[in-house]
Amino acid sequence: MQAQDVMTRNVIAAAPDTTVDQIAALLIKHRISAVPVVDSGGSVVGLVSEGDLMRRVEGANVERRSWWLSMFSGRERTPADFIKERGRHASDVMTKAVRTVSPRTSVGEIAQILERFHIKRVPVVENGRLIGIVSRANLLHALAAVPVAVVEPSAGSRELRDAVMKALSEVPGISLAHLNVVIDDGRVHIWGIAKSDEEEEAARVAIENIKGVGDIVLHFGRVPEYAWGI
Repeated sequence: MQAQDVMTRNVIAAAPDTTVDQIAALLIKHRISAVPVVDSGGSVVGLVSEGDLMRRVEGANVERRSWWLSMFSGRERTPADFIKERGRHASDVMTKAVRTVSPRTSVGEIAQILERFHIKRVPVVENGRLIGIVSRANLLHALAAVPVAVVEPSAGSRELRDAVMKALSEVPGISLAHLNVVIDDGRVHIWGIAKSDEEEEAARVAIENIKGVGDIVLHFGRVPEYAWGI
């Protein structure tokens, strides 16, 4: 699944000269937490989030310190801080270093970007123009839509076993050559070898994701990691 499959296409955006008051009104009206800022050509030049506006409010309420006290009390505000706190337009308060993705970026990669950079959304850009936005909410919708393997109640043991083997093949580290799957009246028995408790549990999770499976009974032994190379 890719960005183009889950993104919001009708993006509420602002221009660089949109006022802060107008941006706040947009956030409230559309119940969103940020707006991309785009130039006349549709290119993303920044993003204004609730966080940007909240820092502005907090900064505006900070009591001014005398010049001599600021010399002994740590970091002083910079001109950039002043602009963020007092600026009247999107171009003044926006975050300029914006992470973007392409329509073909996978949702897994997008999730990693959000986690790595501690952000809540990424604009989707194609040929330099904004075409959508993917937020954490979009990723949750994608997660809810992930298809689950389904085995019909009328399916025979062979069909069920094939579905189980396919699910196990997706488990990292599992070797199908060391497994034996037996289906008994809908119950799944698996004999084999796992390197760790986590690998065994991953096998269980893989099978539980098959809708229509009955009880799962695992008969896994352990072999020390070093023994796999013998």
